[in-house]
Amino acid sequence: MNEQITAPVVGRFAPTPSARLHLGNLMCALVAWLSARSQGGRILLRVEDLDAVRCPFMGENTRYMLDDLAWLGLTFDGEVLYQSARSEIYEIYFERLREQGLIYPCYCSRAELHATTAPHLSDNTPIYDRRCLVRAARGQAPPTGRRPAFRVMVPDREMCVQDRLAGTYCENLLRDCSDFVVRRADGVFAYQLAVVVDDALSGVSEVVRGNDLLFSTPRQMYLQERLGFAAPHYAHIPLLVDANGRRLSKRDGDGCMENVRAKYKTAAPVLGALAAALGLIDAPESVTLADLLPLFDAQKLPRDTVKLPDGF
Repeated sequence: MNEQITAPVVGRFAPTPSARLHLGNLMCALVAWLSARSQGGRILLRVEDLDAVRCPFMGENTRYMLDDLAWLGLTFDGEVLYQSARSEIYEIYFERLREQGLIYPCYCSRAELHATTAPHLSDNTPIYDRRCLVRAARGQAPPTGRRPAFRVMVPDREMCVQDRLAGTYCENLLRDCSDFVVRRADGVFAYQLAVVVDDALSGVSEVVRGNDLLFSTPRQMYLQERLGFAAPHYAHIPLLVDANGRRLSKRDGDGCMENVRAKYKTAAPVLGALAAALGLIDAPESVTLADLLPLFDAQKLPRDTVKLPDGF
């Protein structure tokens, strides 16, 4: 009997360095790292710095991010991948979508889109009504002096993800999100395309990330399908909240690593607090990654919210 050969797990942590990391980011990194390592797999680090204005290459936040991950003891395989250096690669796959007749220009401004009464997605993006596609079909000229963004056309079809933590999540691509931007008007490739290309070309087989990104997964699966990529396994973990149930925010500086590292001189109590919040240990205590590795079990992870211990 032939033995089945199973490819090793490849996970990734892919933060956006728009601000200094907070404990919610570190929790995602920890779960992704433990999940991959506990399966004998590899874990990659990708810096999602597509927007050069918000995330300058190797800017202060990126340098802090690398230092904070090292402080926590998280090590990664291979070289760090920077999305800002990969535009030529994204261009190739953008053109493949165009060759399939799926790409069209959109001249709508953000203000025009948000002024509509159309339903909005959970990230406050309006569900697009295809007005530019309709204008082009009627032979109407586009506005002058305005650079277009580019959208990918989606079918009227349900796309479902079988998530390890969130269960089955489905969206009708046309009704629930509609045609979405894959290249912005300033020429920057959008997150949805870049993440799909990078995961595929890096051989990522497992994506662990916050469940605020669950809603975008059907769109990414559609791009994977159109580009001939296999979909990774997904696990969307609940967001970290403080003792009062309020979501931690980069913008508000909640759980900012600058403050955390000023209070805790070593990573051990921080790891212990996160591990207790995740249900991997019974109560907060100083632990190491080596302590946590044999304890990791995805079935132990909360399905609702993850609450930091009191006083942390």
